[in-house]
Amino acid sequence: MHATSSKRIVCLANSRKLVGRCIAGREWSEARGAGRWIRPVSVREGREVSEYEDGSDPRVLDIVDIPVLEPLPEDWQTENWLLDPEYYWGKEGAYSWFDLPRLVDPVAPLWSDGHSTWNGKNDKIPLELMGSISGSLRLIHVGRLEFEVFRPGEAFGNSKRRVQGRFSHAGRDYALWVTDPGYEREYLAKLDGAYEIGECYLTVSLGEPYGGACYKLIAAIIECD
Repeated sequence: MHATSSKRIVCLANSRKLVGRCIAGREWSEARGAGRWIRPVSVREGREVSEYEDGSDPRVLDIVDIPVLEPLPEDWQTENWLLDPEYYWGKEGAYSWFDLPRLVDPVAPLWSDGHSTWNGKNDKIPLELMGSISGSLRLIHVGRLEFEVFRPGEAFGNSKRRVQGRFSHAGRDYALWVTDPGYEREYLAKLDGAYEIGECYLTVSLGEPYGGACYKLIAAIIECD
């Protein structure tokens, strides 16, 4: 393996996954500005990631130095880098919400559209199309986001409640599951129904393959404080 190096990123997601957490962000330099997306992963089951020395997790908009060993791309997640487990992460500051336009990806449809789950809208990409997909992370700006809290599997005997985010972007409509843990907890504590927030930024991520497809997820929701 390569010698240990460090990637400085603006953290733009710290989301829930089936096992562990998914953290991702864009490389950042005061001199050069925003760089490519980085998703640190480990060799642990579920590839969950590390933390600061005091045991806390990186938060969205933290500026973080992450010790890495080497690139570890997958066909569906080309931004993956293997963590060096011998070192803690270092918080180097915080990024401003008002500077997020500098990190936003070009306005374009979210990869490939036209494939939807029963409850979603443009929320999945069949694996046979993944070879033509570039990257698996996007930061977008939306003027309006609607949450729907409901039981998607109720008709089939599954009473689990979930939170879905609905928005328009680049002339397309989307309905994607929310994996941002803070917003997920907040809205699961409410009654079933629709809720709306205004202007915000969304980190949209492609999850790992499941059931013959990769699914688009709202990994982070960033509102102005």
